[in-house]
Amino acid sequence: MTDTNFEIKIPTDNDGYILFKCPKCTNYFKVKPSDVEDDGILQIFCPTCGLSSENYLTDDIIELALSKVGNYANNLMFQEMKKWEQEFSGSGLSFKAGKKPTEEYEVPIRSTIEAMNVHLYQCCARTAKIKPLLEMTSSYCPFCGVKDFGTE
Repeated sequence: MTDTNFEIKIPTDNDGYILFKCPKCTNYFKVKPSDVEDDGILQIFCPTCGLSSENYLTDDIIELALSKVGNYANNLMFQEMKKWEQEFSGSGLSFKAGKKPTEEYEVPIRSTIEAMNVHLYQCCARTAKIKPLLEMTSSYCPFCGVKDFGTE
């Protein structure tokens, strides 16, 4: 069995930020892809709850991934059944693969949730987009987890 990789492109907003969703508190925030890919950043923290997670995938990314994998698996099974149909032909046994399954629509990902402000975290000299309420009260730095008490 060979490994198969799927590429899912996550769009950025007009300012170059990608949307994340914390799986623990379900709040959204945005960071720049270059910050996420930086080897100096060991983990990302949620600005709302301050906890880190293995991933911050949004629901639409998960849905798209499931659709892609489902379509791929259905296509593989259909191809295998077509092979069986040919192998059993003329052997006294009959096997019919049937119709090719219809592919599930793969909904494209759109960058959404624009009601966020760019906030500079002094501790890391990096920015993230967070909810305005967090900016006025306090939030955690997505890059080091330090509590930031907003603008003075």
